[in-house]
Amino acid sequence: METTVTKKTWTEKELMALPSNGNKYELINGELIMVPTGIEHEDIGARLLVALGKFVFEYNLGVVCGSSAGYWMKSGNLRSPDVSFISKKRLQGFKRPPKGFFKGSPDLAVEILSPSDTIETLHEKIVEYFENDTKLAWVINPEEQVILVYHSPRPDKLLRGNDTLNGEDIFTGFTLPVSELFVEL
Repeated sequence: METTVTKKTWTEKELMALPSNGNKYELINGELIMVPTGIEHEDIGARLLVALGKFVFEYNLGVVCGSSAGYWMKSGNLRSPDVSFISKKRLQGFKRPPKGFFKGSPDLAVEILSPSDTIETLHEKIVEYFENDTKLAWVINPEEQVILVYHSPRPDKLLRGNDTLNGEDIFTGFTLPVSELFVEL
């Protein structure tokens, strides 16, 4: 799949009005990047959203979002992880989640690899998340059925089928067997 690039100056209002057509949008260095995702990608994201959302909601820990949520980076880039979490502490002053995009990065950023992703663009995203206060990142590789865990711009843990993903200090007590993200039909 090819990535489509459109150059123009975008307002938040214009970005919020983009069609919800199954594509993921990011604004990088002033260019709108549209990355189509597939069913497997969305299925993994949905499985993680349901498990994480249930846990976060039960303990009133903050907000869990899917790939339509946008995060304004200090650079002016608008990043959109596939799954993200913002802690209640970082939402102080809000009675409800913000209507627009969030200023800063999420506490947890999750990227699910797509065929169009490159190591370079993935690394740029991870670096930018941590430069903007992300505490934890997970990169899910559907092809290899593994998850890389990041606490900084360099991965420090590789999880496979029999391992367990956990929320660590971000949402203590959350666990999910890695194998549950890669269930066969």
